[in-house]
Amino acid sequence: MTDAEFLDQAERLLKDLESVCDRLNDEEPVDIDNQRVGSMVTLVFPNASQIVVNLQKPLHEVWLASRSGGYHFKFVEGAWMDTKGQGEFWTQLFTDMNAQTGLALKIQKP
Repeated sequence: MTDAEFLDQAERLLKDLESVCDRLNDEEPVDIDNQRVGSMVTLVFPNASQIVVNLQKPLHEVWLASRSGGYHFKFVEGAWMDTKGQGEFWTQLFTDMNAQTGLALKIQKP
């Protein structure tokens, strides 16, 4: 994957993440503050817990940090997959969002 291809896919992921949060705020009983600064998106939940998603451009990875731990994802065959074989980005994100809100959010992958 070239740098340009990585940036294109990673930018799409960050925009989709912001859209998911906006949709949840409109449709679910939750208030998720999503703040983007450059290549990092921070999700802040009402209980003050956070999930941080940021790009690691030199490695062509997206990193996710939450209460459950830190995860590294690479774009493989059309999906952001964990580099240690623990699954796909959206699955991990949604699991962490539900855990950190204490709710069973109806989250849909973009």
